[in-house]
Amino acid sequence: MPSTLHETLVEMFRHRPPLAAELLATVLGVQLPQFSQVRLEPAECVDLVPTEYRADAVLVLTDAQQPVLAVVLEVQLARDADKRWSWPVYVTTLRARLRCPTLLLVLCVDAATASWAEAPIELGNPDARIPPLVLGPQSVPVVSDVGAATDAPELAVLSAMAHGAERADVLDALIGALDTIDVQHAALYLELVLAALPRAAYQHLEALMSTDTHEYLSEWGQEILSQGKAEGEAQAVLAVLDARGVRVPESARSRIAECRDLDLLDRWIRQAVTVDSVDELLC
Repeated sequence: MPSTLHETLVEMFRHRPPLAAELLATVLGVQLPQFSQVRLEPAECVDLVPTEYRADAVLVLTDAQQPVLAVVLEVQLARDADKRWSWPVYVTTLRARLRCPTLLLVLCVDAATASWAEAPIELGNPDARIPPLVLGPQSVPVVSDVGAATDAPELAVLSAMAHGAERADVLDALIGALDTIDVQHAALYLELVLAALPRAAYQHLEALMSTDTHEYLSEWGQEILSQGKAEGEAQAVLAVLDARGVRVPESARSRIAECRDLDLLDRWIRQAVTVDSVDELLC
């Protein structure tokens, strides 16, 4: 779900703009100027030739209501050579518009994309380059304490995405943090983590949310987990049919992919091994 993954990551920063400053200072070691607040700025970057470039988000640190540092946030899920041409435009046009130093912060969910994004962008003049500041899974700190996760739930989400497959205590901390925020964002963040983790992590999260300690999460959390399981089983049905060379028309493919009945999907998985046609499966 690349578009949902991308938009939810961006929403984390829109929902809590100071997150960008916190990550720059604590994770990437950037020396920030003195500031009193962080605001969202329109993300359009228009150059003199009326071409519009749109960053994922723009956050501005201000002091006495004056910009002291601007941050262009880009969520990058895969390599994209065009971004190495557009990113400098984002930085320079925003710098000219706000008349303050401007940084490029790139958030990547996999190590390979993060490694690609870290390469400095050469601008042409000697020593003129833009080195993106990249936050990838290898640089995200481990948040395994519930108190720390509650203080910074968005950082706990990033930690769960980066380390949750290997560390159950990170998932424990995340669920504790989600207990304390509004349901809408808790649901978004849980879906984000589930999309990034292998299916084995579902069992641990499911067990956590079925306990009495997390009644707040249990109803919608179980619904999200059930939807995730159904999507996985639907894909398994289609994979078996495709591997056996059984023709699946688009209408039947959509019906299988959109099914959320776990019992029916379980029956389809077993039957997909032996049926000769998709009509036989769906009858």
